Amino acid sequence: MVERLAAAAPERIPASVLLVELREQGYAGGYTMLKEFVASLAPAPAPQPVVRFETAPGEQMQVDWAVMRRGADRLSVFVATLGWSRAAYLEFVTDERLETLIAAHENAFLAFGGVPREVLYDNMRTVVVERNAYGRGRHRFQAGFLDFTRHCGFRPRLCQPGRAQTKGKVERFIRYLRGSFYVPLASRLGQEGLVLDREAANLAAGRWLRTVANQRVHATTGAVPAERLEVERTQLQPVPPPYGGRSVRQIQAPAVPAPAHPVVGLQHPLALYDGLSGLMTGEPA
Repeated sequence: MVERLAAAAPERIPASVLLVELREQGYAGGYTMLKEFVASLAPAPAPQPVVRFETAPGEQMQVDWAVMRRGADRLSVFVATLGWSRAAYLEFVTDERLETLIAAHENAFLAFGGVPREVLYDNMRTVVVERNAYGRGRHRFQAGFLDFTRHCGFRPRLCQPGRAQTKGKVERFIRYLRGSFYVPLASRLGQEGLVLDREAANLAAGRWLRTVANQRVHATTGAVPAERLEVERTQLQPVPPPYGGRSVRQIQAPAVPAPAHPVVGLQHPLALYDGLSGLMTGEPA
């Protein structure tokens, strides 16, 4: 167990994820005992006050990038969360270019079945060039991205500097994703000398979204995101034609140098993921 936790360091694996793994190895103990043991190895972070911002169905989507792995075999993840339903979409990528950001947005809109009226961002350089360029709250957006927002019919909005909690829904989902999906899967592969690639990560993540993340009872809403999405979808705007007349699948990621370590193929990680199929905790608010 200590070795398993060390493999994920400095990240942490939730006790409920470890319980699934240990049950497969014959562990007969209880969850509370395991949770207390895991907590004894690392003190819990001090709680911070949380301010919640709620929006109407179809009103807002929150978007952010998270870097999961740095270096030559970089792996980032695009995450989008609908504010009312808490339904989430994610996509692993190898860069954060404008073309990649646009393609990920289009895929998210297709997954949700519509376009919200506004999308909230932080200071992404592919989104905003200069804050308050034309006066307070009047920002200079990246021209190519602004053209895309007009094509889709949504307003880009920036969260307030120093108040990232204004897009706390997506921030909390990223923590949930990292702790309950990425770290358990990547660390398990790391123990076998393998590195997760983008294609395999997306296959496993798609299954995780369908069977776990969007099917759990959400701690804040008390409802299942996938079920609330059925309601929120009725308030979303229609999905427009592909931007620029191109299929989103035509936007390819740039070639990257071959990584120094072996990269896992598609079938192997899914077999490992099946062994972690009970991933569900670290409940985000």
